[in-house]
Amino acid sequence: MSLSSYSREHALSLALETWHSGRLAEDLARRIACRTVSQAPNCRGALDHYLTDEIAPLLARLGFTCQPLENPQPDGPPLLMGQRLESPELPTLLMYGHGDVTPGQDDQWQAGLTPWQMTLQAGRLYGRGAADNKGQHSINLAALEAVITAREGRLGFNLKILFEMGEEIGSPGLEDACRRHAEALSADLFVASDGPRIRHDMPTLFLGSRGMYRFRLTLDPGNGARHSGNWGGVITNPAWVMVHALSTLVSEQGTLRADFLRAPAMPDSVRALVRDLPVGGEQGDPALNADWGEPGMTFGERLYGANTFEVLGLSAGATDQPVAAIPARAEAICQLRFVEGTAWQTLGEQLRAHLDAHGFEAVTLTSEGGYAATRLDPDHPWVGFVQASMQQSLGETVHLLPNLGGTIPNHCFADVLGLPTVWVPHSYPSCQQHAPNEHLPEHIVTQGLAGMAGLFWDLGEPGRPF
Repeated sequence: MSLSSYSREHALSLALETWHSGRLAEDLARRIACRTVSQAPNCRGALDHYLTDEIAPLLARLGFTCQPLENPQPDGPPLLMGQRLESPELPTLLMYGHGDVTPGQDDQWQAGLTPWQMTLQAGRLYGRGAADNKGQHSINLAALEAVITAREGRLGFNLKILFEMGEEIGSPGLEDACRRHAEALSADLFVASDGPRIRHDMPTLFLGSRGMYRFRLTLDPGNGARHSGNWGGVITNPAWVMVHALSTLVSEQGTLRADFLRAPAMPDSVRALVRDLPVGGEQGDPALNADWGEPGMTFGERLYGANTFEVLGLSAGATDQPVAAIPARAEAICQLRFVEGTAWQTLGEQLRAHLDAHGFEAVTLTSEGGYAATRLDPDHPWVGFVQASMQQSLGETVHLLPNLGGTIPNHCFADVLGLPTVWVPHSYPSCQQHAPNEHLPEHIVTQGLAGMAGLFWDLGEPGRPF
């Protein structure tokens, strides 16, 4: 039985055909081959190339008017805005994607794989950016093109899209660019794809993200490295001081000791969504520790509804070739992931006061910035609309997360632009993003194509909330 060329079913069929025909894989392979490492100064040309030669021509073919946006931050990574406006009477959707990636770690991938060449193996697409974020925005663009084709050149709504090339280095300039171009980026709804599902077999929507604040603690007594036999016991060992300073913030079981680091009371609506969510347990997942973190909480509550303090790096002396010397200095790079309602803007001041009160005045504190936490009300009408659309397309439950456990620049869209934000992730927790062997499962690709094509189709139909 043939499908009507002007129908929701035909739109989904066209979207899935981009995968089965190999067209999407070909496009993604070309994008993965572009070494858009935002942390590497010598990759600036690749960052520009990705937007001007890869994304902009595709958007132009789909009827967008594209323009580069000047990054308000000097020497900041490039930005691109596209607009496809059908009528001022129609609702407007804003989308987002980032084309930059983390370093390839080329020599650490398993045999037969390389970060810069896409490989399909055992139902997985391997390559740097396959999951974060080239694969995810490629799925959305392919689904969008399918719907435009099925609707014979129309969408039935206006669409704007913002691409950045610096998300992996903290999105420098993105917030200021959103402020500067707020009118041009105005919309009724924000939908984008980044981050993971709850689990590989649980289609998910999340409505915001935990925030992130990063800081550095440093202690240098000024003695340089000194022989531990000649000077041990009579000069300060900065490693010991640093360890004890950190222990005033977090216990040996990972419990937050300082009140100002803790999350506000978890709303009942959030607790109901996250309490019984599965965490881990799949092949490739790390071992969970039931005795680690905030007491009296389930794994889901700790991961999505609480604040967590992590030491990302800790150094003093040398461990690869140790010498019998008291280290010259000690340093710790730390991070607080926090939920909405945490007074994160004053964390630097509170940390400084805390260290001083515990006798660690000599430890230098350097704030390295962060993102605000965001969380859309799960009862917002757009949430129900997107969830119902996705469930119709996939024929299964689409789960709601109040916020991602990680951090993305959602505050730019939720707070600066004032938009309801719904994220549709096309990845899963053990995708190895930022690590060797990054990959995207084939079944998540096909579900993403079907779900997004259905959503784009439904946004063009009567009955949408706006």
